[in-house]
Amino acid sequence: MTKIAKTVLITGSTRGIGKGMAVEFMKRGLNVIISGRSQESVDNALRDLKPVAEQCGVDLIGVPCEVANYEQVEKLWREAAAVFGEIDIWINNAGIANTGAPIAFLPSDQFDSVVHTNLTGTLYGCQVALREMNRQGHGAIYTFEGFGSNGMHSPANHVYGATKFAIRYFTKHLIAETKGGPVIVGYMSPGIVLTDLSLKDRSHMPPEAWANVRKIYNILADRVETVTPFLVDGVLRNTKHGGRIQWLTRRKSLWRFLKSRFATRTLMDDWQRETETGDQPAS
Repeated sequence: MTKIAKTVLITGSTRGIGKGMAVEFMKRGLNVIISGRSQESVDNALRDLKPVAEQCGVDLIGVPCEVANYEQVEKLWREAAAVFGEIDIWINNAGIANTGAPIAFLPSDQFDSVVHTNLTGTLYGCQVALREMNRQGHGAIYTFEGFGSNGMHSPANHVYGATKFAIRYFTKHLIAETKGGPVIVGYMSPGIVLTDLSLKDRSHMPPEAWANVRKIYNILADRVETVTPFLVDGVLRNTKHGGRIQWLTRRKSLWRFLKSRFATRTLMDDWQRETETGDQPAS
């Protein structure tokens, strides 16, 4: 009999998709551990999320963690386990994007930060969670796909896309290595979700290239509050090792491109305007 999940830990969950998933997990009765780089970011997110936890009758804690630091990832597990005993689901969501500068002019610190946060952070998270979940005898680990996971490329997504391509490769290996064990490993694929990453500095991108990006976003992108309920329900339903929780399927993408010939979707433009004026709905 499959154990009913009671706790979920989400890295990079003080904003964006991670924060949105925290809300949806709590609504479904799970205790949640959120995490962000700084104590300040964790405290700010807890202030927003605690009313949801109280309303849902669940427990919520926050632990600061730099996922590119192995000792901090281990500490994240220890502090969460000290409160809840066991962690049923670990989601490697933490990620950052590079700015839109061409590779020749991209500041070198962005190579380090994007690769270490997105890729190294996922590797560390998977190892720590896998080791501890093997000890407790059950659990589920998910890695986050993103633009570039399937080899597609677009202007300005060079470093970010490379990390996502590598994460898919690593996850395939992890799935094969853990087959038949007590831990489920899978992918989460949210598609294009409008978060602060969507508006990462594009000042170095040619205007025509940014116009093309905006056009694609208007056709394919979705809001956090649209995608996260689907992702959370998919995780809670999934019992398949190697499963993929995928929001933006090929069929859905083709349908949206077809509809775009007859109806203009302005989601990206609307979201950017709301963000700049401070009218964006809370995730």
